[in-house]
Amino acid sequence: MASSTPIEIAIIGAGMGGLCSALALARAGHTKITVYEMASDLGFVGAGIQLAPNMARILDRLDCWKQIAAEAVQCYETSIVEGSTNKELGHVKLDYVEKTYGYPHMVGHRSSLARAMYDGCKKESDKITFKFRSTITDIKFSPKPSFTVTPRNGEPYQVECDIILGADGVKSNTRVAMLQELGETASVVDTGQAAYRIMLTREQMKDDPELLALIESDTVTRWIGPRRHIIAYPISNHTIYNISTAQPDENFADAPSATYTTKGSKKAMLEVYGDYCDMIHRMLDLVPEGEVCEWKLRVHAPLSTWVHGSMALVGDACHPTLPHLAQGAAQAIEDAAVLGVTLAPERIADRSPSTINKALLIYEKVRKQRAEALVELAAENGRSMHLGEGKAKEERDKIFAALKTGKGPVPDKWADADVQRMIYGVDVVKEAEKLCQEEGLVAAKL
Repeated sequence: MASSTPIEIAIIGAGMGGLCSALALARAGHTKITVYEMASDLGFVGAGIQLAPNMARILDRLDCWKQIAAEAVQCYETSIVEGSTNKELGHVKLDYVEKTYGYPHMVGHRSSLARAMYDGCKKESDKITFKFRSTITDIKFSPKPSFTVTPRNGEPYQVECDIILGADGVKSNTRVAMLQELGETASVVDTGQAAYRIMLTREQMKDDPELLALIESDTVTRWIGPRRHIIAYPISNHTIYNISTAQPDENFADAPSATYTTKGSKKAMLEVYGDYCDMIHRMLDLVPEGEVCEWKLRVHAPLSTWVHGSMALVGDACHPTLPHLAQGAAQAIEDAAVLGVTLAPERIADRSPSTINKALLIYEKVRKQRAEALVELAAENGRSMHLGEGKAKEERDKIFAALKTGKGPVPDKWADADVQRMIYGVDVVKEAEKLCQEEGLVAAKL
């Protein structure tokens, strides 16, 4: 018998996974969703992001996609270039993506993506409440989920709820609490890589015709070299050129393990890419002194489970990934979409912990193997792009050369048609609906 009291859902973290989970659950019919976030507000900062069709499909169902696409840039091609010579190794047209999957491959600003989902949440303000400046501690999983909330300028208080979703990122306290209760650990994996994230404006690039051509293009360009690469593309209607790098994280050698960012040196950045071509030197030299920031790229070992009782982990809390496949945010958004299906009010109408746990285990069954496979594929792609001189690099470059005939796989996996089919061709919402039927988690009359 369904209760007339709303099911209470607490979402810890207002990143991509947290925002999309709140929106998906509200659209599914939940009316009491609270999102807890440590930051004072969302801030809408960050750099560029690739907006793949599997992400777009979900955001369109949530009525967010048009707002995002209006500010984004459609990518019609990608070019893989040797960093030291600026010689093109491979070129792939991407115009088939929209014809095949219903959505183009676009690139945009992370703030645009977050803002669109937040705007969607605000339209559901009678169902979703945001608690900013709130630190969560002392998470308990039974007999009923509970935790302590400490507002930045207030007294701690206790919260009980029916469901907790831990969307609190790679440094997730929710994950730590869950693993402690299970008597397990999942150590942080030091990938040995770091990233510079740079955004150059059209104004900064306007006096260099070669650089101006980059920001005016519809191309994703990846310059590759031993142990490092640069990937770049125009965003925000061609007004910003977004540059992301990956290189050895030598600047973090003496940093404590809790540190994920460090103030970077422009001189050091130019030295890291010192053997790259002159155009790259000119591009990096446009970054103002004092505005160089380097991120340490960290993941953690795969978890035995994402679910404990009436709690589940979401996004980077359970499957942080290297950025080499452009699927980090997309996979968090897939998590949210599946939760919107398995936790639909009519499916968990009896509110029992056993039914909620069953719904969360179906979520895990739909998502865990897929997400973890893409985590490994992203790492593999990075290794392939970072090859130094030797037989493996020669073989890779032969495969790139074969692309000029229009045949064969693409060594840069995110541009490979078979890999795209595996990623973009799967509709996780339909997969979740199908599995709910197979597992007997069927809708009750409310």
